[in-house]
Amino acid sequence: MSKQQPAPAPPPAKTPVPAPAAPPPAGTEEKKPEKKEKPKAPKRRIQVWKLYKLEGEKATRLRRECPRCGRGYFMAEHKNRLSCGNCGYTMYTKS
Repeated sequence: MSKQQPAPAPPPAKTPVPAPAAPPPAGTEEKKPEKKEKPKAPKRRIQVWKLYKLEGEKATRLRRECPRCGRGYFMAEHKNRLSCGNCGYTMYTKS
């Protein structure tokens, strides 16, 4: 009885390494699909005459001014808060 030696295992197969992709030639850039822009609402500017009330020779302010920004910066009035459009300061009201 003779013992046969098992056949040697084949060496592991080398996987080919993919070559790095060459950059496209200059001037032929890929075009991206154009984004559709949403139509913007026109910016409404508040009329300054609506912020004051004239009583004879005296002008009184109808809206509260921002405590951070000072004079000339009025707070916007919302349902439950007052907010400054310049610095973002917000005061919540009881309602």
